[in-house]
Amino acid sequence: MASLNTKVNASAPASKVAKAPFVASRSKAPGRQAIALISDHGDPAAEIGKEEAGGQNVYVRQVGEALANLGWQVDMFTRKVRSSDPSVVQHSPHCRTVRLVAGPEEFIPRDQLFDYMPEFVEAFQTFQSKEGTNYPLIHTNYWMSAWIGLQLRKESNIQLVHTYHSVGAVKYQSVPNRPAIAETRLSVEREILEQANCVVATSPQEEEILRTLVSEQGCIEVIPCGTDIENFSAIPKPEARAALGFAPDEAIVLYVGRFDPRKGIETLVRAFAQLKAGVDCQMASAGTSTSASTLCALNPDKLRLVIVGGSDPTQSDGSERERIGQLVREFGLANQTHFAGRIGHDLLPLYYTAADVCVIPSHYEPFGLVAIEAMACGTPVVASAVGGLNFSVAQEETGLLVPPHDTTAFARAIDRILTDEVWARKLRRQAPIRVQENFSWPGVATRLGNLYRCLLAQSISHEELWSPGQASSSAAATVAAAASASAVVTSKASTLTKAS
Repeated sequence: MASLNTKVNASAPASKVAKAPFVASRSKAPGRQAIALISDHGDPAAEIGKEEAGGQNVYVRQVGEALANLGWQVDMFTRKVRSSDPSVVQHSPHCRTVRLVAGPEEFIPRDQLFDYMPEFVEAFQTFQSKEGTNYPLIHTNYWMSAWIGLQLRKESNIQLVHTYHSVGAVKYQSVPNRPAIAETRLSVEREILEQANCVVATSPQEEEILRTLVSEQGCIEVIPCGTDIENFSAIPKPEARAALGFAPDEAIVLYVGRFDPRKGIETLVRAFAQLKAGVDCQMASAGTSTSASTLCALNPDKLRLVIVGGSDPTQSDGSERERIGQLVREFGLANQTHFAGRIGHDLLPLYYTAADVCVIPSHYEPFGLVAIEAMACGTPVVASAVGGLNFSVAQEETGLLVPPHDTTAFARAIDRILTDEVWARKLRRQAPIRVQENFSWPGVATRLGNLYRCLLAQSISHEELWSPGQASSSAAATVAAAASASAVVTSKASTLTKAS
């Protein structure tokens, strides 16, 4: 991994170096440095659980708000999908979402969005001009935002940071028919890794994937995702169940996420059907050896599958919701399956706490926010051994990792947590500790803030950025702004460290 202290932008071509330096942004408060986060399709102000609203939306929103708490002025840019939506949503005095018009003001599937990205670039530049604000650092999210960042970098000297959220080279391995946009995406994902000042990987596994499948060039820093440990925390299970109307003696298996074939809900439904039918008992009686506990110990009448996630009948998630519902009926699980619909973050901790186990059967997850939300609430996790889930879930300590698509492996893992109460109690104690120590948003924001300050400081000191005869007043203003922001962030980070 390239070191920030020695090689921040060595891979960027000389043509990318701006002819003139950035100027100090017009901060909304003294001592605050303005920065931009771009999430083209993942609206930070959107209601989580809607079509195309998931982990990326949470990441950008939480990172933005946490950075603002540490002393930055944060503007988060996304595409406006409804004319009735406000153009600006103020989350806190120093953090807001700005919705730019790029193409029709309606929902457009991701694979069809790229044609409108030039309009996004133009709208972003127009916004900067009207506001009188220039952003010396831009953190892009997802590959189309990366393309936007690369275009903006051609016009001015910005420090460009990128988070992938999903890697095309991985996604297309399991897709039988690549969409028309695939080659463009793969090209942009390679270009951003090689030319950005730094790419943020959310796990060591993602870093390895990027190096193996995308490019060996470029700078990568591993900074994980986080969760709101004040909202997602352990509460007494009887209280959570009483609030949701679940019986005290039910064995509750929980899924939280979008309705998308790649989320592997079908695998979970089939595994749950095995739990109900006691498939391993049948296998054992037929002379087949089993390495896990048999499913005979479970009372099938007490099993309950709870699926949390919203859907729109007119969109693709609505079609997947109907397909899963049909599968539930085919297996005779309708009376034991509860589709909770879209649940806000104010109630979601109740569902996590009420559950005996949270299952993440995804075919691929770069990180897996649901896993750490569940663990923060003291709920053991059974997850696919893919991507960042190998990092966020500690095997045998906070849950179990099993091969994706493996229905029987999921059934056995769920059964083990449901039937081994002593061991499950140990998992419930260890899970929130792991989250508090590694995955809090303030901690993530502190690491990102340190990365930003390092990049800004190096850009200011890089003599190639300054044209001969450049007025020293502009340089002084920029240095002063960055130094002031650095002092504020350093002070708050220090306070945060002492408090923890």
